[in-house]
Amino acid sequence: MESTTGTVAELVAARWGDHRPGLWCEERVLTQHETAAGAAARAALLADLLPAGAVPHLGVLLDNTEEFPLWLAAAALAGAAVAGINPTRPGPELARDILHTECRVLVTEPVHLPLLAGIGLLPSSPRARAAGRGGVRLLVTGTPEYADLLAPYSGTVPDPYRVTPADRLLLYFTSGSTGAPKAAICSQGRLAAAGQALAQRFAVRPDDVHYVCMPMFHGNAVIAGWAPALAAGAGVALRRRFSASGFLADVRRYRATYFTYVGRAVQYVLATGPRPDDRDNPLRLGFGTEAGAADAAAFERRFGVRLVEGYGSSEGGAAIQWEPGTPACAVGPAGPGLVVLDPATGRECPRAVLDTAGRLLNGDEAIGELVNRAPNPFEGYWRNPVAEAERRRGGVYWTGDLFYRDTAGYLYFAGRTDDRIRVDGENLAAAVIERIVARYEGAAAVAVYGVPDPVTGDQVMATVAGRFDPAGFEEFLRSQPDLGTKMAPRFVRVVERMPVTATNKIHRALLRREGFRCADPVWWQPPGESSYRRLTAEDVEGPLASA
Repeated sequence: MESTTGTVAELVAARWGDHRPGLWCEERVLTQHETAAGAAARAALLADLLPAGAVPHLGVLLDNTEEFPLWLAAAALAGAAVAGINPTRPGPELARDILHTECRVLVTEPVHLPLLAGIGLLPSSPRARAAGRGGVRLLVTGTPEYADLLAPYSGTVPDPYRVTPADRLLLYFTSGSTGAPKAAICSQGRLAAAGQALAQRFAVRPDDVHYVCMPMFHGNAVIAGWAPALAAGAGVALRRRFSASGFLADVRRYRATYFTYVGRAVQYVLATGPRPDDRDNPLRLGFGTEAGAADAAAFERRFGVRLVEGYGSSEGGAAIQWEPGTPACAVGPAGPGLVVLDPATGRECPRAVLDTAGRLLNGDEAIGELVNRAPNPFEGYWRNPVAEAERRRGGVYWTGDLFYRDTAGYLYFAGRTDDRIRVDGENLAAAVIERIVARYEGAAAVAVYGVPDPVTGDQVMATVAGRFDPAGFEEFLRSQPDLGTKMAPRFVRVVERMPVTATNKIHRALLRREGFRCADPVWWQPPGESSYRRLTAEDVEGPLASA
């Protein structure tokens, strides 16, 4: 790997004069030198477009085209910050994201122009828009006007010395499951250090190719995919939007050696029909979160590729690395400063007691919030002091994630803090139940969450994508040695396809919001009964009316 560099701008400039292929997107290929030159031209254009005294932020509303990494690199050279704009958020929420991050320039493409109609951000006339008067200055890639804007800057040489490691580079939105998404800040120094650390950890070489199929408006693709490639001088191959059916063909086409994933992406790839030549591919590693141990093992068996699961808060405040010897359901050992605290008292939770089947026997006291007491790179949220104070309360970093820690020091994920389910006075962790239900043979995907109990507390509800046989499911639950007496789902919603967010994570907020009052078939166990039966309108209007 190349020597340590303090800023992303320096990593970009280091590619000047490197004429190896470096960026692939569909039929287009740019050399490493051409990417550095393209970034320098865009940086110079941006410097002229940003109004004097304006906050140097630009929004990028693009699919994974070559323009996305070019504008990331351009922002690094210009000392500006990129806000990745999620195209799946509806009009008022899209406008909110752009206005909240104070973007004076918005880079988009023709396919996304309808999203911007009628939300009051753009100048009122084409002439005013072209002149940049009023509203947000819009740059539409792939148009003659865009090419004309860039043309005068084509000979610009990248200058990395106008920026510092402390300069903002990313404003990336975290999950909005408990309110409006928060724009986490990532500086040049933090992103450069993260890229170099991952490149070193995974021995990334200049002849490697990183396949980026997760959306680049999300931190995973930029921090875990693009940044280590840039740090090592490796190539980047882009997929406009994730495609499970196109995954293996793309990997072979671009000779990709590394990819990142989040959420259900691995599961979708596994759901494609197996072929005798699946192991004939150049991949050596996949890195991400939420694949699950069973799917990771299935992926390695089928494709011959090891998946490395990791935990890292989106904001960078805490991370856990898997190590050999980690128990099957654990994330990894607790590093320096990582503790599990009771959020109500601030005291450390007792260590988890597990029986021989791996069942958590003292979840009510052992499950707490993962906290990092050590120095960490969390850099705050843009214009959100309340959320920032919540993360930094008591002078330590609170992740917002539930964990428990065994007597050997290994950490187990138990869900988000809003995933805690309280049944008959006992606290349960959704992630623990989800891991058990995921073993059900008919389930292609599983989500577990709490719904209100008609009397008090919660009841456990599961959504299962795939085949569901009520009697077979009952028998399956009875055979699970680590399923506690209060863990069995009272309600089971059956769907053809699990609802997911734009980053392929299960849309838990939607599932919780809809509960058992949904259009899909729901099976339930009424109080005092041991068998599942179909939920009816009479049930919802009768015994469940107050839930």
